[in-house]
Amino acid sequence: MISDTIAAISTSTAGTGAISIIRVSGDDSIGIVNRVFPFKDLKKEKSHTIHYGHITCPDSGVKIDEVLVMLMKGPRSFTTEDVVEINCHGGAFVTKRILELLLTYGARHAHPGEFTKRAFLNGRIDLSNAEAIMDIIEAKSNHSLALAFNSLDGKVTRLINKLRKELLEIIAIIEVNIDYPEYDEVEEMTNEILLPKAITIENSMKKLLSTAKTGQLLKNGIKTAIIGRPNVGKSSLLNQLMREEKAIVTDIAGTTRDTVEGFVNIGGLTLNLIDTAGIRKTRDIVESIGVEKSRRLISEAELILLVLDASESLTAEDKELLDLTACKNRIIILNKSDLGQKISSDGITKYVLTSMTEDKGISQLEDEIKLLFEIKDITADETYISNTRHIAKLNQAMESVNSAIIQMGSGIPIDMIELDLKNSWSHLGEILGENTADSLIDELFTKFCLGK
Repeated sequence: MISDTIAAISTSTAGTGAISIIRVSGDDSIGIVNRVFPFKDLKKEKSHTIHYGHITCPDSGVKIDEVLVMLMKGPRSFTTEDVVEINCHGGAFVTKRILELLLTYGARHAHPGEFTKRAFLNGRIDLSNAEAIMDIIEAKSNHSLALAFNSLDGKVTRLINKLRKELLEIIAIIEVNIDYPEYDEVEEMTNEILLPKAITIENSMKKLLSTAKTGQLLKNGIKTAIIGRPNVGKSSLLNQLMREEKAIVTDIAGTTRDTVEGFVNIGGLTLNLIDTAGIRKTRDIVESIGVEKSRRLISEAELILLVLDASESLTAEDKELLDLTACKNRIIILNKSDLGQKISSDGITKYVLTSMTEDKGISQLEDEIKLLFEIKDITADETYISNTRHIAKLNQAMESVNSAIIQMGSGIPIDMIELDLKNSWSHLGEILGENTADSLIDELFTKFCLGK
């Protein structure tokens, strides 16, 4: 039972804004706020109303700020508890001063994510909804935002509950057979009734898991390495894609000695760009470390943008990079096309011609990236699984169903088959937060910001 009252600043504390919000939740939230907002008895006011007045220091009577106080009485609130939100002016000092007063007169400073954790513990949302809230906060593109909102809207929950209901129907049939064996022959029930149902559930799980790779790309973005030998225009490409001077660009080979990273949104898809050090043989110790790091990133990247100098013939280093990246998702970029195209096209069947100095070819490159990953707009009817924890639990659930299917055709006792089906049902429940260890719950919510 949660009995204490928590408070925290819910808006960003990074700078000055027009408005700041301090959120208070718990059994005594209304009473604590009333001590510093003495102009109305909030306990007598209706829920979901807004009240004008001043935050005042109870001891000195000094007014701290002119505010609007929003009152939301439980259970009709996010946490299902009494919640009060104080809208004050957005200065960092005045916001913290109001929070200090609330803490002085009975509130406890909330832990990261504690408001959302209370909403989960009080049954207001399930665990997948809570994780979707964090995904909305961290979204970097229209696609990742739509993905998170679909989950928050309950689409994942409804799919998981549907699968669990279908599993329970099979489990119920088995329970009846165990308790009343005279009603059905075990073998007939297994082959004619249970097996088709179990196969249907397994296929539904496979279909849901088939969206996982796309879902994770949409949520997390694509780890993209810009690869090439020195001075072919890698840093210029990074700057062009990001529309800012992120990387230092000079005519001196080896200017980029370490990776330079940034994010860019292309057609709703986020690229996690990494401009790598030019790959070549070098005696410079610092540069050589960068070169080795570049080679390692080739294996880790989900997309390679391989930049070659169109104005020069292929070098041994170019050919090595073509071989190293041959089995990767790769787009070959022939840069410096404004200087004339002298590069041999032997072994290069598809490429994008660019000129960073003349700002040519960037739009064609962006189109190629979208085509390569076949990312389409998310519709209201589609549900993608993108959360790593959800994918792991769904895989475990499917493995248990698959084990049950195999046993159904092997003459295994029906109570053993039931055990696998119950395990599958339990794994699905863990996606929603049922039977989940307290330590995991605590860890998940510590990733939230304060006041959320």
